[in-house]
Amino acid sequence: MAPLKFCANISWLFAELPELTQRMRDAARAGFRAVEAAWIYSSDLKELKTVKDETGLEFALINTPPGKTASEFRQSSCNYDLTIQIHLMAGRVPAGADRCAVAMEMEDTFVQNLKHAAGVLSKEGILGLIEPINTRITDPRYFLDSPHQAAVILQRVAHPSIRMQMVSENIHALQSKICPLTHGFTAVTGHIQIAQVPDRHEPDSDGELSYTYLFKLLEELDYQDYIGCEYKPQRSTEAGLDWLRRYWSSHN
Repeated sequence: MAPLKFCANISWLFAELPELTQRMRDAARAGFRAVEAAWIYSSDLKELKTVKDETGLEFALINTPPGKTASEFRQSSCNYDLTIQIHLMAGRVPAGADRCAVAMEMEDTFVQNLKHAAGVLSKEGILGLIEPINTRITDPRYFLDSPHQAAVILQRVAHPSIRMQMVSENIHALQSKICPLTHGFTAVTGHIQIAQVPDRHEPDSDGELSYTYLFKLLEELDYQDYIGCEYKPQRSTEAGLDWLRRYWSSHN
């Protein structure tokens, strides 16, 4: 079985350094071959590309801003050629609106936007990702709130350039009933982000998820896309990477 591929989320890791370019260099020194970041809009894109080329890092993922209108979504989804994957954010339910009342209209708009983005991104060789976000933990107004909802949207979009991004909270939310990765989700998942539940620290910190089990399962399923390390280090980033060094050394 091929070893799993991990990338450092430099919005969370190496935050001891102020600039994303500095964090990229530290990630490369720590042994990462790829990085991801939520927001890069305040950084100089040319500088990021320069450091990417100098270090040999792959930029695995960035986010679009959650635009308020379809035109904003379409513009932001196609602005960056730095990355191989881009998280196409679904936007938020309007303040004061009933989620159920606006759900179909918002879904229709999101599907139309994703179809537009898919056509553009496929020409650039970039994969678009949609991420269900746990509204009880992260953002109560975020529209896309479950893997099942995301699967329905992916069926409607029906384009290989749009896939799902799975995060640890969603894996945990379904783990007690059924592991989503073994029932059809693997085929439509293009990226996974990990953190311990509930405190969002290192995967080997105290919590409710067994990453030994999850990593073994992903290897057995021949998962070949990136796993983003999107967690809050309890100490320094470097001090908290023992779990990853153990994984790497066991697969050398």
